[in-house]
Amino acid sequence: MIGWFVDTLRSYPELAIFLSLAIGFSIGSRKIAGFSLGNVTATLLAAVVIGQLGITISPNVKAAFFILFIFAIGYGVGPQFMSGLSKEGPRQIGFSLVVLALCLIAPLLCARLAGLDLGYTAGLYAGSQTISASIGVASDQIARLGLSPEQVKTYNDQIPIGYAFTYIFGTIGSAIILAQLGPKLIGVDLVKACKDYEAELGGGTSPEAGLTSAYRAIELRAYRVSQDRTVVGLPVREIWPGLRVFVERLRRGPTIIEADADTVLEAGDIVAISGRRELLVETINPILQEVQDRELLDLPAEFVDVFVTNRQISGKTLQDLSGSEWGRGVYLRKIMRNMVEIPVLPGTQILRGDILTLVGSRRHVELAIKRLGYPDRAVETTDVAFLGAGIVLGGLVGALSYKIGGIPISLSTTGGALLAGLVLGWLRTIRPVFGRIPGPALWLMNTLGLNVFIAVVGITAGPGFVAGLREVGLTLFLWGAVATAVPLILSVYIGRYIFKFHPAILFGACAGARTTTAALGMIQEAAKSKIPALGYGMPYAIGNTVLTIYGMAIVLLST
Repeated sequence: MIGWFVDTLRSYPELAIFLSLAIGFSIGSRKIAGFSLGNVTATLLAAVVIGQLGITISPNVKAAFFILFIFAIGYGVGPQFMSGLSKEGPRQIGFSLVVLALCLIAPLLCARLAGLDLGYTAGLYAGSQTISASIGVASDQIARLGLSPEQVKTYNDQIPIGYAFTYIFGTIGSAIILAQLGPKLIGVDLVKACKDYEAELGGGTSPEAGLTSAYRAIELRAYRVSQDRTVVGLPVREIWPGLRVFVERLRRGPTIIEADADTVLEAGDIVAISGRRELLVETINPILQEVQDRELLDLPAEFVDVFVTNRQISGKTLQDLSGSEWGRGVYLRKIMRNMVEIPVLPGTQILRGDILTLVGSRRHVELAIKRLGYPDRAVETTDVAFLGAGIVLGGLVGALSYKIGGIPISLSTTGGALLAGLVLGWLRTIRPVFGRIPGPALWLMNTLGLNVFIAVVGITAGPGFVAGLREVGLTLFLWGAVATAVPLILSVYIGRYIFKFHPAILFGACAGARTTTAALGMIQEAAKSKIPALGYGMPYAIGNTVLTIYGMAIVLLST
């Protein structure tokens, strides 16, 4: 039975790939003492074990899935990378570039001090900086060095060994350094700092991480209008100035009338008013009598994600936008930026490329959509023509090669696909009628593309993995820990004392530059707030791009 199973995997290597995924994703998310291997590392280790069976897989499979992954990365971060600068934008970009320089220098110096070969160096860089995407870029550049096929294979087989033994501390160590050690290094109370910053942005107390509330913040209630002169005979815009409560519609006799800001109320009208529950209870209830009118309250409502494309909106705070006429009767539930949720506070800035989750009556939401951007409604289709053409065009640009000092240098097809993703992702904020890739589809491209690539790398390197591990295993781990820790510790001091970041967003910015979402989660947990995510977006967009390209740089500088 075992012999048949092994022979089947050798005859059908695609099954070995999916077996690696099944095992990796089954154990990757399991936590021990609060930490997990992660799906990527677990898939790699599973693939290495399966690779001991001597399974041969075409390198074209690896290349195809990696280019899909790298395009998805560019497309996802393009809006924030190419545009959408907030008042913190220039500082965050400058900070990110300084930190990213350290993220290249530290692994390079560690590898040289340890006397590591080129492949181990590239793997140490990828693992210690937790940038899996650089593995493919480094492999492409190694293939262009003019080495013998045997030497190229040796170096490529070394990369996953270096990666596997440095990635674990790269992930866990980054989280501990930024969430636990970092605040102590600069002597700040992270919880208090986030509360203070939230107060500056006009917010209140954040809910405990991981919990939600049964409390309904926004409600629609029906009231009967009395003879009160503060209500009767006035346009509704003048009745409750400064309060975000809105008359959505009213019943006058047997007729239901859709209301707007100029609607004048009469005694005896029954009005449907929307707003925050505390405003309705504390302000409206004492003035008007609440009644039950199911037909009136049966208001067509919409719950929709909106992709922000309007240049005039970008950079404005929620407080600025709340008083606009098109914001009447529209409520914001969530803001997503670079696939990370950021806090909804009066002082929060909206940037092009943000995804806003709006709720309200359909007519009001549709009006808001026209001013904000493009509705990102749930669909099941992806613009595959756009996807294929984008990868091809980017790949053709990346395939162009130039020689410097006799060494051919190019972006490679994967680097070109990354560039194409960045540009096309940004262009969609200008012309959102093309290039539709739904969030779930983008997640699948990202996750499946990377992990199939990693599985092929692990299966291919499997036969030599154990020997390489014996050769440099402990050395790799120790030097990888140094390469992880030094840039992060320095980034905390640089961000605080040179770039003058508020402590509440400093650690989010450090995590973003290093593209470590796991660390951001632990920072938010330690801070008991989502505020650190406000520093994450721009550095993440810069870091994801630059750290990937550094995969080529680490090879050239180690040659």
